[in-house]
Amino acid sequence: MGATLRDGDGKLSLTTRILLAMGAGLVLGVILNMAQIAFINTHVVGGLFYMIGRMFVNALQMLVVPLVFFSLITGVAGIGDIRILGRVGGKSFALYLATTGTAIAVAILIALAVAPGDGFVMDGIDTAGIAGRDAPSVWDTFAAIVPRNPFAAFAGGEMLQIICYTIILGVAALMLAERSTPFVQACEYMNELMMKVVQIVMAFAPYGVFCLIAKTFTEQGVGLFIPVMSYVLVLVGALLLHMFGTLMLFLKLISGLNPIIFLKKIRPAQVFAFSTASSNATIPVTLRCVTERMGVNNSVAAFTVPFGATINMDGTAIMQGVATVFLANVYGIDLGLGGYVTVIAMAVLASIGTAGVPGVGLVMLTMVLGQVGLPIEGIALILGVDRLMDMIRTAVNITGDAVVTAIVARGEAQIDMEVYADPLAGDRTGDDLHIDEDAELILAEAAQKPAQ
Repeated sequence: MGATLRDGDGKLSLTTRILLAMGAGLVLGVILNMAQIAFINTHVVGGLFYMIGRMFVNALQMLVVPLVFFSLITGVAGIGDIRILGRVGGKSFALYLATTGTAIAVAILIALAVAPGDGFVMDGIDTAGIAGRDAPSVWDTFAAIVPRNPFAAFAGGEMLQIICYTIILGVAALMLAERSTPFVQACEYMNELMMKVVQIVMAFAPYGVFCLIAKTFTEQGVGLFIPVMSYVLVLVGALLLHMFGTLMLFLKLISGLNPIIFLKKIRPAQVFAFSTASSNATIPVTLRCVTERMGVNNSVAAFTVPFGATINMDGTAIMQGVATVFLANVYGIDLGLGGYVTVIAMAVLASIGTAGVPGVGLVMLTMVLGQVGLPIEGIALILGVDRLMDMIRTAVNITGDAVVTAIVARGEAQIDMEVYADPLAGDRTGDDLHIDEDAELILAEAAQKPAQ
C-alpha cells in the first residue's frame, strides 16, 4: 500500500494527490450546491474554477496531437517490418472490435434483465434543444478516415485522420530504410521531448481535477441521480462488470497474464481517465503505465494505445446499449431481437467514430437511437448525469486499450515479464512524475565531485 500512496522520497504519489483532489472537490461541490451563494457560484465556481479546469483540459488537449504523431512514428519505425506491423495492427483491430461487441452485448442483457426506465415519469424533464443533433453516418465515418488535407486534420484534432496519415508516413519511412534514419531519430527525440512536456502538465493535474469536480457537483449536486437512478445503477454495474470481469477474462484466457497485477499497474491511468473523462488526454499516462510499469515494448504500445484511444470505446458502447434499453422502456417501445442486434452493430461502428473527448458519446448515441426508431429527444433524460457517467466509462475505455496492448505484446513476445511481475516497476516514473528529477541528479553528482 505504501508503494502506491507514496513515491521513493516519501511524498504522496501523483495518483494519491489526484484522488485526494477529487474527494475534496466532491465535498466542496456538494456544500456549495446546498449553500447556493450567488457570489461564490458566479465568481468562484463559474469564474475561477471554470478557468483553472478549462486551462487544464486545454493543456491536456494540447499534448494529444503531437504525442500521437511522434509516438506512432516511433512505434511504426520500431516495429521495423511492414509484415509485423500489419500483424500487430490486425490483431489490435480484431481485439478492439471483440471487446467492444462483447461489452455492449453483456450491457444489453443486464439492462433487459433489470429493465431500467419502467414506470418512469416524464414530468419536469426539459427535452428542448436536444433534437436535431446530427451524427455522421457509418459510411461518412469510414470515408473520413483518409484526410483530404493532413494539415487541416492536425489543426482540427481529427484523430482517425491523423492516425491514418501517420501510419502511412511511418510505412513510407520503413520502405526508405536507412535514408529514414535521421527522420526517425528526430521523431524519437520529439517523442521524448513531449513526454517531458507531459510531466510539466501533469504536475498541475490535482489542481485541475479539483476545480473540474468541484464545479460539476456545485452546479448539479447529488440530487441529479434520483430521477434516473435505475439507469445509473445498471450503467455503473455494467461498466464495472466489463472492467473487472470481461476484460480481465480476455487478458487471462488469451495472454495468460495475471489480471491482479495488471489492475494494480493500470490504476494510475484509470484514476486519471476518471478525473478527466477523456481517453485522448489519458494517452500519455496509459503509455507510461503499459511501458514502464508493465514492461510492454514501446514499439507496440506506441501503436496500440493511440489506436485504441481512437477506435476502442467499450465504455461508450455500454452506455449506448443501456441508454437504448432505458429509453425503449420509458417510451414503451419494444425493439425486439432484431432491434437489439442492430443496436449492437451500430454501437460498435459508432465507437470507431467516437472521439476520445468528454461528452461526445451522447452525440454518437443519436445515431444509434435513430437506427432503431427511438426519439432522440430522450437523450435529455440522461443528460444531467452523463458527465459523471462519462468519467467511469472513460476509465473502462483506457482499461480496454491497455488490455489489448498487453495481449498483443505478449503474443509478439514484446513484453518484459520480469518488469510485469515486479510490483515496484515504474513507480518512480510511471506513478509519480518528477519534473526536476534530472536536475536533482545533476546537482547530487556535482556535490560529490572534488573542487577543482
